[in-house]
Amino acid sequence: MACPVCGKPTEPKYRPFCSARCADVDLARWLRGDYVIPGTVSEEEERPDPQGEQRDG
Repeated sequence: MACPVCGKPTEPKYRPFCSARCADVDLARWLRGDYVIPGTVSEEEERPDPQGEQRDG
């Protein structure tokens, strides 16, 4: 099995990665939002949270 980040052989300690560095690179990609499933935003996702809305008055 190859590391999904750099392609080197995996290391059992860091599986499926070859090193802590590659594991951290992958985590950073997740946190930045680089891994997304293509599609459209559903209507439910477009609505603001009722508890987060501010009311005038």
